[in-house]
Amino acid sequence: FIEAAATELDMGIVWQGSGVDEKGIDPDGRIIVAVDPRYYRPTEVESLLGDSTEAQRDLGWRARTTFQELVAEMATADLALARSEMNESHPPND
Repeated sequence: FIEAAATELDMGIVWQGSGVDEKGIDPDGRIIVAVDPRYYRPTEVESLLGDSTEAQRDLGWRARTTFQELVAEMATADLALARSEMNESHPPND
C-alpha cells in the first residue's frame, strides 16, 4: 500500500532496515514512513487475505472501488490533510 501511495503522489521511496527498524526514505533522504512501536504487533500474521465470496453470494455485494482507486483517494486525502495541518501550524507571514 505504501509503495502504491508513494507512486500515486509521485514520491520515490526506498526501504532501509527491517522489522521495527524499517523506514521508507524519500529521494532527499527524509524519513517518510517508519514503524511506530505504539502500533507494532510482533505476533501479527505476515499475510491477511479477505474473501468476499460469501458477501457476493449471500448479499449480492460487488466491489465498486479498485485497489488503485482506493489508494489514490486515501493518499490524496491524507496529503490534503497534512498540508492543511502544516498551514495551520505555520501560517504565512503577511
